[in-house]
Amino acid sequence: MNPGRRIWTWLLSLLLAGAAAAQQTQQKTEEAPSPDAPVANPARPTVSTPATLTPVGYLQFETGALYASDSPGVTSQFSINEVIKYSVARWIEVLASAQPFARTSGGGDGNSAPGDVDLGVQAVLHHGEGANPTVALSYLGRGYAGQAPDLDIASFKNRALLLVSGDVKGFHYDTNYIFDELVKAGVRRADFGQTLSVSHPLAGNFGLSGEIWHFTQPFLKSNAVGNLWALSYNASKILVLDCGFDHGLTNTSTQWEAFAGFTYLLPRRLPLRWGH
Repeated sequence: MNPGRRIWTWLLSLLLAGAAAAQQTQQKTEEAPSPDAPVANPARPTVSTPATLTPVGYLQFETGALYASDSPGVTSQFSINEVIKYSVARWIEVLASAQPFARTSGGGDGNSAPGDVDLGVQAVLHHGEGANPTVALSYLGRGYAGQAPDLDIASFKNRALLLVSGDVKGFHYDTNYIFDELVKAGVRRADFGQTLSVSHPLAGNFGLSGEIWHFTQPFLKSNAVGNLWALSYNASKILVLDCGFDHGLTNTSTQWEAFAGFTYLLPRRLPLRWGH
């Protein structure tokens, strides 16, 4: 089976599994929730991260699986990724990002290894609403250097982001401006990225997202550019399912990625807060 057909077969299986899980979740949550109930704020599966934060005092888990093929130095890779977020106030959020497992093949060999663990914080500079955008700054630093090969760009040691999110005529957008410090074999390079994700609700609880993203590749002296499309389903206020694909638009971009996962907001409030 060629890589393209394998990706689409894998994606279809994930779609069917996600639909079945969503139906079961919906049956368990038919009762109308309280209007004051917290609402999950997914950042996955797009490259863009929203400037808005998760509900104050609630843990949010963003869990997913990704299959990638034809990336620089990588024939294929299957990985599990996890992001945990917690807002201690309406203007500040702490987060951790990890890749606990990755199975990579390249050059005829295969190996399994974890990826990096990154720790960070995000702070809102301006709370907007509607066409008045929310603006935030974020920082991520590498807490653990994993052995799994990276896709598209080298592993960053430090990352700073400017994030902007807003709504225009029924469409929601998230755009990020990314500044990375890359380290490879003791050599440091600066990497810059830009992302723009636009989403719109569909019938029922479904939503569609489209995204264009770009990263410089200083070690390859090239650029990685991709186009991502994702479908989401709001099974409840605290559970959002997603799946989709990404296609690289340059020779040094990962050519195909298929992914699926979910965002889950723990319904119990934790006591570690700094107010509202």
